Amino acid sequence: MDSAAIATLRNRLRGEVITPHDPPYEQARRVWNGSIDRHPAVIARCADAEDVQCAVTFGREQDLLTAVRGGGHSFLGLSTCDDGLVIDLSPMKSIAVDLPVRTVRVQPGVLLGELDQHTQPHGMVVPAGIVTHTGVAGLTLGGGLGWVHRRYA
Repeated sequence: MDSAAIATLRNRLRGEVITPHDPPYEQARRVWNGSIDRHPAVIARCADAEDVQCAVTFGREQDLLTAVRGGGHSFLGLSTCDDGLVIDLSPMKSIAVDLPVRTVRVQPGVLLGELDQHTQPHGMVVPAGIVTHTGVAGLTLGGGLGWVHRRYA
């Protein structure tokens, strides 16, 4: 990986850019399924939507295989890759509950348990998933079945 390109990415991202030479790399590259042992060339831990756009552009410009990680729970390891770019959305954890409308908006790094902590006190439930450490983004896109699925689906 070109060190000048990495330096440019570091200057553009509000979030953290991690390479195999950085101390947090070993922890940052891991996903929930311990049998998945992949080594990305660079991990972009995005702080906001602009960071995501910047990371996507970087991956395209550098012609990198790119994986996107929300919660990192993908059993098949689809949220990581070897020798490519991982766009890590886990730092993006905003949760906004609109009580009058009874809706909730979440960023892609939110885990199901974190969402439940914000909605359950208001009598709200999200009918997706049952494992609290699963990412909401993956459940939304991949279709997790929840405790109330049969009643509301």
